[in-house]
Amino acid sequence: MRKKLLLTLAIVACFAFGSTLANAETLTMGLKGEPTSLDPHFHNVSANNMMSLYIFDKLVRQDNRQKLQPGLAVSWTPVSDNVWEFKLRKGVKFHDGSPFTAEDVKFTFERIPNVPNSPSSFTGFVTGIKVDVVDAHTIRFTTEKPSPLLPRQMAAFTIVSKKNAEGASTADFNSGKAAIGTGPYALVKWERGDKITYKRNDDYWGEKLPWDTIIVRPITNDGTRVAALKSGDVDLINFVPPADVEHLGEDKKLHLSQSPSTRLIYIHLDTDRDDSPTVTGNNGEKIKNPLKDVRVRKAISKAINRRAIAARIMDGLAVPASQMVPDGYEGTSTRLKAETYDPKGAKELLKAAGYPEGFKLTIHGPNDRYVNDADIAQAIAQMLTKVGIKTEVSTMPKSVYFPSASKLQYSFMLVGWATDTGEQSNCIASLLHTYDKEKGFGASNRGRYSNPDLDATLEEALVTVNPEKHNELIIRATEMGIGDLGIIPIHYQVNVWGMKKGLDFNGRTDGYTLPREIKKTN
Repeated sequence: MRKKLLLTLAIVACFAFGSTLANAETLTMGLKGEPTSLDPHFHNVSANNMMSLYIFDKLVRQDNRQKLQPGLAVSWTPVSDNVWEFKLRKGVKFHDGSPFTAEDVKFTFERIPNVPNSPSSFTGFVTGIKVDVVDAHTIRFTTEKPSPLLPRQMAAFTIVSKKNAEGASTADFNSGKAAIGTGPYALVKWERGDKITYKRNDDYWGEKLPWDTIIVRPITNDGTRVAALKSGDVDLINFVPPADVEHLGEDKKLHLSQSPSTRLIYIHLDTDRDDSPTVTGNNGEKIKNPLKDVRVRKAISKAINRRAIAARIMDGLAVPASQMVPDGYEGTSTRLKAETYDPKGAKELLKAAGYPEGFKLTIHGPNDRYVNDADIAQAIAQMLTKVGIKTEVSTMPKSVYFPSASKLQYSFMLVGWATDTGEQSNCIASLLHTYDKEKGFGASNRGRYSNPDLDATLEEALVTVNPEKHNELIIRATEMGIGDLGIIPIHYQVNVWGMKKGLDFNGRTDGYTLPREIKKTN
């Protein structure tokens, strides 16, 4: 009798265990590329910033169209022109059960400027801000001058645990030791090159989470990523290649979601050095850097057929760009238009600048970061060669490319940028303001473009409280930088996600793929 009872209990236990497995919900995603780190303050780049939102939270959230929403802060109020008071969410816990308080916010501000070897830091978002803890759930930020955009700045980085991150290295975050956040999911393990596994935070303060486990597989090759979706190896992929949109849309087992984006694809070019590393005369001889001449930069811009790139390489899933964010966002100029393709005008400008026979250069770029990035680089090289600028192409994995670009090893770079704050001042401050490590300006200005008038105009805008005057100054700074071709805008991506039937994701303008927003429809 005892043996029968034990056998019955064992069978019941097996069924119960099997039922648990059947009810467990796992979402497996194939995402283009892999973060360079899980330290949320190490590298201000989209893949890292997106992944940080799985583990950590921001004081101020952004919805899928980048409008501000309460996050770890439930409200923010200007006490005076240069003092903001934030009320923090009560009852929030880190993954280890410790409470979230204002001390964690203060620690985060102290940590950000001191992360070693950061290739593109968040320092500019916290510089010049004095942090005062009023009580456990109230904090005040005092700035040297008025700071009307401070709430937007708080939407640019995540908050870490003082208890777990104090004294921790970037390697400690990558191993999981210090990756203890308040976010919807807790890190289980990062197996580089294979997968990152997360488990649901059942004490999460936010919306109900449908997924027990999240598995992120980095799949850089577009064809492999699409094949993984079609075979059922993954449930969802991002950055569906434009060439695959039509046939995936016809597959009755799949569903596509499309969203406009703030992702700008652009050229950054060395406008600083007389001797630039990958620019030479036509016979390989050293020449004074022609990219310093605005006529040459204008010639390059005219030589690029943006509409052809959008239509042929991006299969219509791109919009030719005139500035750093699309029309309609705060700080955009109605006077700036996408450059018209004009190869004849390009040749005339090269001749006027003293380069009637052109010169040689190399375009460097990633081959696993943006949609069709290597193909875009090839197309631009061909277009420039046609007007006399003999252009070679060198593309490589982003893990190799970005550190080298940040060390200023290239002259002419294909890059992408998506605004962290949902408006244009963030772009100007990072891409076009003169590089200033101490103040955090120009953190991603890999061409080292410098225009004192632009710097002064932007800095005035950042302390101007009147919204209309602020916007006018941002537009003026934008027109200066784009008019001077400190960068050369190419296009804005249109992002497409592919997923199994039964899943729903509306997409985001920042291009992020966030599991908390992926729902089951059946």
